[in-house]
Amino acid sequence: MPIIDAQVHAYDRNHPGRPWHAALPGPDEASGATMVAAMDAVGVDGAILVSPWTMYRYDPGYAVEVHAAHPGRFGLVAPVDPSREDVAENIARWAGTPGAVGIRLMDWGEAAGSLAAPGADAACRAAAAHGLPICVLCWGQLPALDALAGRHPATQFILDHLGIRQPFAPPAPAEPFAELAAVLALARHPNLAIKVTGACTLSHEAFPFRDLRAPLERIFETYGFERCLWGTDWTRATALVSYADAVDAFRADDWLGEAEREALLGGSLARVYDWTPAR
Repeated sequence: MPIIDAQVHAYDRNHPGRPWHAALPGPDEASGATMVAAMDAVGVDGAILVSPWTMYRYDPGYAVEVHAAHPGRFGLVAPVDPSREDVAENIARWAGTPGAVGIRLMDWGEAAGSLAAPGADAACRAAAAHGLPICVLCWGQLPALDALAGRHPATQFILDHLGIRQPFAPPAPAEPFAELAAVLALARHPNLAIKVTGACTLSHEAFPFRDLRAPLERIFETYGFERCLWGTDWTRATALVSYADAVDAFRADDWLGEAEREALLGGSLARVYDWTPAR
């Protein structure tokens, strides 16, 4: 089974031809070639390339270019704006884009409250019609996802970044898993998977981040490995963890069994997105 990272970002440097809306913590540029080199160095076969909303809002143009330059290595996810009246048509167009495997709804920062927008329901129906899972970033807004997933049982949702607010720079939060009970409660929706992405940024210990194992095991037990998708959230996490450590922490032989690792590190993602890399 290939190893597949559930979320990475690539972006161009900030310049007039492709200006950033805002800065995302990390390097000044994270090209597709740089991302592929990092993956190759540690044996990651492919990744879900999520167009960075912070920088490009709802324009996935750079991610599309990276996909074209590195065929077979990336599946593409684009943020969509549920406030648009034509959100369903926009999703239909995205579904026809080479490499498109999902969409993303943001309920955070400037997009706070978007899961309650009228267009959110239209987006869910359109995503289901085109077989596109919906990634949802909703730190602090888990009840809104609870309601949305309940109204749309035919839509595949994926809760971003454990559903837990994660830091962009050290230190890790004092109580990083304070909202774990609310995250576990969402597992009652069988149409909801969870990204175990950026988890290492929540650790108070050095590699291999053993303090994460107990809370993550509760997530694995509640959701089942068939609904848990490992990933790094590279390059947002560069100030807290290396790419190699974010991979190897979950490949450790003293923690997960072989079947569990295969599901977490790619098998479950391949099923949820109906996509595997072709190197």
